[in-house]
Parts: sequence; structure tokens; C-alpha cells
Amino acid sequence: MATATNCSICDKVGLKPFTKENIFNYYIPLHGLVSYGALSVNVMNPQIVPKIIPKKDLTNVFLISAVVGTAFYIYGRPHLKNVEQKKRGAYALLGGTLFSMGSVLGWALIKSALPKDNALLATVAGIATGAAVVKLGTDYIQDIDKLQTK
Repeated sequence: MATATNCSICDKVGLKPFTKENIFNYYIPLHGLVSYGALSVNVMNPQIVPKIIPKKDLTNVFLISAVVGTAFYIYGRPHLKNVEQKKRGAYALLGGTLFSMGSVLGWALIKSALPKDNALLATVAGIATGAAVVKLGTDYIQDIDKLQTK
């Protein structure tokens, strides 16, 4: 079992200790979640991100980070612990890609139904639907994990 690095700041904000397992199963997925949130804002209101980060288009960076974070989350789930490593990796990558790309498609459809001149509404809709999809997806995976332990 890996030893944890002491992190008093982590304890104060409720983050997990820095272990190999936590880096792969908590911090990389957490980074993917943040990227997923940024992706939702970027898709729904593409003018906002360049104002915050004045570099070139970061859509692909957000998308790849969201896919990788989601894939690591799926890969580390208990219900897949007995699946062959290559197959488990393929399942995780497929799940991460479908989740992220499906969200982008959903946001594009939602954006097309919203008034064109209301960037705030589009941004809020992106964040809210993204949060709902993440909640539903994590609940689903956690329920599958529970079934595996019965």
C-alpha cells in the first residue's frame, strides 16, 4: 500500500492525500471534471474563454482532458477490477469518449434552441446540463459498483 504525502492544505479543503492510487483514480478524474466544465462553457459561450485565457482555441485541450479524466474514472471503478487490463482500458476510453463527445453534441443542440443573443443563458444552460449529466453518470457507475459487491 502506498504511503500518503502529508498535505495540510489538502486536509483543509477536503482533498485526498497524494498517493499513486489517488492520483490515477481521483486527481486525474478531478482534472477531467474541471476540463469538462470548461468545455461546457466553451461550447455554449465560445467568446468567454478567450477573454479569460487569451491564447488560441482551447476546445480540443478541454475535450481531450475531459476524455482522459473520464476514462481514468471509469478504469478505476471496482466493477471492472477483474476485467483484463487491455479490455478495461478500451472500455474506459470508449466510455470517456462517448460521454464527452455526446455532451458536446447535446450542448450544440441545446445552444441551437436558445436565443442567439443571450450568452448568460447559454453559459448557465451548459454548466447546469453538464452538472446534471455528471451527477447522473457517476450515480449510474456507483450503482453498478454496488451490484458487483453483492
